[in-house]
Amino acid sequence: MASPQSQPIRQMLLQQKEAAKNHPPAPLEEQRRNLDAMGQLTPVPADAVVERTTIGGVPGEWVSVPESRADRVFLYLHGGAYFLGSCASHRGFAVRLARACEARVALIEYRLAPEHRFPAAVEDAVAAYKAILESGVEPGRVVIGGDSAGGGLTGATLVALRDTGVPLPACAVLLSPWTDLATTGESLNTRAERDPFLDADGIRLAPKVYLGDADPRHPLASPLYADLRGLPPLLIQVGDDECLLDDSVRFADKAKAAGVDATLHIFSEMWHVFQTFPIPEADEAIREIGEFVRRHTP
Repeated sequence: MASPQSQPIRQMLLQQKEAAKNHPPAPLEEQRRNLDAMGQLTPVPADAVVERTTIGGVPGEWVSVPESRADRVFLYLHGGAYFLGSCASHRGFAVRLARACEARVALIEYRLAPEHRFPAAVEDAVAAYKAILESGVEPGRVVIGGDSAGGGLTGATLVALRDTGVPLPACAVLLSPWTDLATTGESLNTRAERDPFLDADGIRLAPKVYLGDADPRHPLASPLYADLRGLPPLLIQVGDDECLLDDSVRFADKAKAAGVDATLHIFSEMWHVFQTFPIPEADEAIREIGEFVRRHTP
């Protein structure tokens, strides 16, 4: 059963979803501001250090806490359907990851669509990862992760690195990953009414903003269609009530079939990227992420 603390947030999300059905989509810049504002639900504590920087030519921030080890790095790729999201939207969550994983978090702002379409996001993620290695951090001390579009981008980045012979990170974390931009998952139908956050019809329309005329089944756009052999251990977390549930389930199944050590954790009665909300279920998920990362980067 979902926690009592999650119920008011669930109701807030439902109300916002219902209200959006009766209005045309907000202008893109307003949507970006709204997502950044949601990041304020997780404030940055006083003991966190946030340093504005560029990593491999990509703007971003180094986020650390007293528990962070200098030699353990978490490259984090924010969500937002490839056209929303920034350090502002995910900074507070990055602090929680830094503490749980005892790592420095490299939170990057990869180029967004429609100003920069596919494969700009993949290029930026690869450049940032290479820069981290070039700074002297061993690949076995690096983890790549992300939520939603950033989760799909995590999978795509791993495939791109493997295919170009770059040493892979120790492990990867995918939170409610959007792995299928062809939007063929059955949960878009079966979870459409249960999902308090995402609108299934909106998900079907969103890929065009990022892809333009590119093939939605390109393996670097939709890692569900990639050859996953040789990828590092994966932790995949997803909510049972979200439209994109099947993007996680099918990706985990395909990874396991390819011989990848993939762990799938489906959280009952949870919604898309619930980990970023101030609820007990998020605390549990972040503890699991921390244990996973520390185990694979001892």
